[in-house]
Amino acid sequence: MITDLTEGNISKKLWLFSVPMLISVIFQQLYNVADSMIAGKFIGEDALAAVGSSYPITMIFMAVAIGSNVGFSVVISQLFGGKHYRDMKTAISTTFIACGVLSVALTILGLAFSDLLMRMINTPSNIYKDAALYLNIYIGGLTFLFLYNICTGMFNALGDSRTPLYFLIGSSLGNIFLDWFFVVIFDLGIAGIAWATFLCQGISGILCFLTLIIRLKRVNLKSDAPIFSMEMLSRISRIAIPSIIQQSIISVGNFLLQRLINGYGSAVIAGYSAAVKLNTFAITSFTTFANGISTFTAQNIGAKKLDRVRKGFRAGCIMGILVALPFFLVYFFFDETILKLFLNSDSQLAMNTGKDFIKIVAPGYYLLAIKLMGDGILRGSGTMSWFMVVTFTGLAFRILFAYLLEAIFGITGIWIAWPTGWGISMILSLTFYFKGVWKRNL
Repeated sequence: MITDLTEGNISKKLWLFSVPMLISVIFQQLYNVADSMIAGKFIGEDALAAVGSSYPITMIFMAVAIGSNVGFSVVISQLFGGKHYRDMKTAISTTFIACGVLSVALTILGLAFSDLLMRMINTPSNIYKDAALYLNIYIGGLTFLFLYNICTGMFNALGDSRTPLYFLIGSSLGNIFLDWFFVVIFDLGIAGIAWATFLCQGISGILCFLTLIIRLKRVNLKSDAPIFSMEMLSRISRIAIPSIIQQSIISVGNFLLQRLINGYGSAVIAGYSAAVKLNTFAITSFTTFANGISTFTAQNIGAKKLDRVRKGFRAGCIMGILVALPFFLVYFFFDETILKLFLNSDSQLAMNTGKDFIKIVAPGYYLLAIKLMGDGILRGSGTMSWFMVVTFTGLAFRILFAYLLEAIFGITGIWIAWPTGWGISMILSLTFYFKGVWKRNL
């Protein structure tokens, strides 16, 4: 169902649009959570550490997919909001062609340099083989990863957050089953976990693509839309490239942090891996609502309804705080219980590491939620330079504080750096929003 976000009650429209996206995120995160749970419980602590050690590298590739998603979804939302359907179809087909070429290039480069990347983060020798195996299979499925993210972004840009949800629910449940089946029944170890993700992501991507094509055929045009346009690619790239750079630098930041953490051994890596999966679950949920704000902003800017953008920001901040509350309560007060989903009782060092991380980071979720809503306005308006300043500044301070505080407080100093960076970037995001920089491109 395609939804026009330029009319109707703002809070109601945002909730109805964003909640299916949030449910999608929950099931999407089950991919990563299931991989870690099966690895930790049925293979062992080293297997969990192997999956976790390769995680910042996989996120570099994910960053390119997400950054591309942001670029074309903003453009498509603006064209849809302005009812420029012919240009919208050209933007969609141009995106598929460009991202298809990009995914193939990244697959080739990823397989060629995966070993170098693993060594750059000082992956411990006792988990190196399994981590490399998992990473290479993951890289082999990058085209499917791009395909699913592109289709999801397009559905969301058109105001339809429900269709990709249905595919994702089936895919996530299938992934959990195949994780268990390949590891417990066939005893494939880490390879089984990687192949389960590869297969399920591929099926969901193909089905989502076919559904989108059928849906777009219902949009009747007076004349055929061009399949590819350099002008449209340039327009998309002006937003996508800064988004890719922004997402990639975040991933590089996590890469540098992982290098620091890997020096503490596989038990600490396992504890951090479990806790950071929970943390990523929370962050991705907030980001989902921010993406909803971006789509809302883009459509309303396309329709020249700036007052709705201001009201949407206020509604988004309330939504973000409400979503942050349960994550904080569960993570802060039931940290050990939830970490036992990943860790066995004999992993005391890993358990203590995970508990320390989550208790320090969880109170900062309120700062992050508000920051991301401001980011959503900047991104949806296409004000990418200011959006990048916010992200880079917060990340730079997080990495700087991590290395400085680690020298003083040990690994606890790394955890303290997370909410500190979020607080700084929140102040910047709110400053830019209230100064009205998001209106300068209009």
